[in-house]
Amino acid sequence: MKIIVPMAGRGSRLRPHTLTVPKPLIPVAGKPIVHRLVSDIAKVLGEPIDEIAFVLGDPAFFGEDVVSSLTKLAEELGAKASIYRQDQPLGTGHAIMCAAASLSGPAVIAYADTLIRADFNLDKDADAVIWVKQVDQPEAYGVVKLNEKKHIVELVEKPQEFISDQAVIGIYYFKDVAVLKNELQYVLDNNIINGGEYQINDGIKRMMSNGKIFVTGQVDEWMDCGNKNVTVETNTRMLGFLQNDGEQLVSDQVKQENSTIINPCYIGEGVILKNATVGPNVSIGKGCVIENTAIKNSLVQTETVIKNANLDNAMIGNNAVYDGNFTTVSIGDYSILE
Repeated sequence: MKIIVPMAGRGSRLRPHTLTVPKPLIPVAGKPIVHRLVSDIAKVLGEPIDEIAFVLGDPAFFGEDVVSSLTKLAEELGAKASIYRQDQPLGTGHAIMCAAASLSGPAVIAYADTLIRADFNLDKDADAVIWVKQVDQPEAYGVVKLNEKKHIVELVEKPQEFISDQAVIGIYYFKDVAVLKNELQYVLDNNIINGGEYQINDGIKRMMSNGKIFVTGQVDEWMDCGNKNVTVETNTRMLGFLQNDGEQLVSDQVKQENSTIINPCYIGEGVILKNATVGPNVSIGKGCVIENTAIKNSLVQTETVIKNANLDNAMIGNNAVYDGNFTTVSIGDYSILE
C-alpha cells in the first residue's frame, strides 16, 4: 500500500502562520497536521505501508528541513519516502501527476489540510473508495451522488439543488492508482481545465464513465485546518480525542510555579508556567514561557514568550513575544507585541 500526499499549497487562509511554516507542518495538539494525518491513516488501514510520496511546492519554502521531517515520518511508519515537487499551482490533478513515478498499485491519496477520526474498511470489490462526511450545508461542499446500489455515479461541486449531504473530504483509495494516472494523463494532454486548474475529479469522472466502481467510506470525525478559527477548534476537538485515548499530553519536563493546568491540554517539553492558568483546550509547543497569564481554547507554537495576557481563541506562532491586554489574537512567527 502507498500513501500519496499532495501538500504544495502555501495555505494563504492561515496567514500569518503560514508565511514561514507550510500549513501541513503547523502543529495541532502537539503534532504537525501532515504527521498526524498520515499516522492516523496508516494506523486505520491495517496493512503495511510500502511508500509515502509527498508532493511539495517551491524548495525555497518547502526546504530541506521539511524534506527531513517528512522522510523521518515515513521511516517511522516503516515506509520509503518519495519527494516530488509541484512547481506551479495547477490544481489537484496536476499535483497527483507530479508523483507519476509512484502511481502504481493500491494507494490512498490524502490532501494534507484536514484531520480525521475513522476506521477504514476497504471494500476490495470496488475499484475505488471516496471518503465522505454527512454535512448540514451540502451546498458549500463537493458532494457525491449515489445510485440504488450505493455506488458513486457523479461528483457535484457546491450543488445549488440538493443532490446529497455526503461531502467529499479529500481522502481516496484506488485499488490500482495507475488507472487514475492514465485518466489524469488524458486530462493533462487534452487540457481539460475546471476552475482554471487540472482537477482530480476529472480523472475520477473518466474512470466512472469507463465502468469503474466507486463507493463511499465514512469517517467519524472530519476536522478542517483551513483558517485560524477552525484550526483552533480542531485543536480543541483533537485534544479531547487524545485525552480519551489515554495519551500523555503534558510533558514531564514542564516547570510550574503557582500555576494551574485545566485539561485537556498539550504542553511540550521545557515549557515554563509561572503564575499562569492554562486550559482547557490549549496546545503549547516546546520551550515556551507563559507568565502572569490566563489562556484557554488556544494554540501556541514553540519558543514563544507570553506575559500579562488573558487569551481565548488565540493562535500564536513560533519565537514570538506577546505582552499585552488583547484577548483574541492571531500572531505569526517572530512577532513582538510588548
